[in-house]
Amino acid sequence: MDAIHVSIKAGVLTHWFGIPITNTLLMSWVVVIVLVTFAFIMRSKLKLIPSKMQLLMEILLEQILQFMENTLESKVLAMRYFPLIVSLFLFIFIANLFEFIPGIGSIGVLANEVNEAAGEHGTGFTPLLKSMNTDLNVTLALSLISFLVIEISGIVMVGFFRYFSRFFNFQSPIMFFVGIIEFVSELIRLISFSFRLFGNIFAGEVLLSVVVFFVPFIMPVPFMAFEVFVGFMQAAIFSLLTLFFLKLAVTEVTH
Repeated sequence: MDAIHVSIKAGVLTHWFGIPITNTLLMSWVVVIVLVTFAFIMRSKLKLIPSKMQLLMEILLEQILQFMENTLESKVLAMRYFPLIVSLFLFIFIANLFEFIPGIGSIGVLANEVNEAAGEHGTGFTPLLKSMNTDLNVTLALSLISFLVIEISGIVMVGFFRYFSRFFNFQSPIMFFVGIIEFVSELIRLISFSFRLFGNIFAGEVLLSVVVFFVPFIMPVPFMAFEVFVGFMQAAIFSLLTLFFLKLAVTEVTH
């Protein structure tokens, strides 16, 4: 019986001008291609009298836009950040769903590996595609995008000095101390965003690997259904936190 193999590191498939092309990076390209293709197909099928699919999509998007408008208390801001929030959700959620497609993680390439510490040579298996959210580099990149949008939006909307006055307040020692804590929590947000998404999706992958290894037929089904739910929730949480922190960043001009 083969051993369970779980790798926290993305597998390098090849190099392009010295840049490593990993299986999680390749997976992210696949997700982008799927989303862009779906968008073009939906755009080409738009009709004045909507089909059931078009009607469903319109209702969902209108509800999301309405929720964002209520949260941001501004229709202009809701329209401005709507593409970002929806794109983050779809990108993360579709990537999580791809984890359950047959062949993901099981189709790959064999390559010679060298263990310099043990002085051993062997052949290692590298999956061609791997769930991208199990790569900390991917979740960190998504968190960095969210973080920069939040901070830049706050600076642009509120003003540079007024925005940073909430972090560096010299009115009193207590206010200064509170501001420093707020500044540190702002930086920690970048780490918490990335590790929350990475930890939940990676833990789910490990759980499924263990269940499939010991009970390979019936038992994985409920766990897979649960992981689909977890994947949806993690995508929703990431998008909602981005929205709520955007609200806090621009709150002085939306009230």
